[in-house]
Amino acid sequence: MLLDHSQPEQEYVEDCEVCCNPIQITAKFLKLELVSFNAKSIEQ
Repeated sequence: MLLDHSQPEQEYVEDCEVCCNPIQITAKFLKLELVSFNAKSIEQ
């Protein structure tokens, strides 16, 4: 998974590459460094 550090806080939904279920991704950056990451299944 590639993360874009152009925005300090990001939240988006991406499909799992293995099972195709949606995953909610949350990432936070501080001065281009990843400081927080969370991936949560939002299976429907």
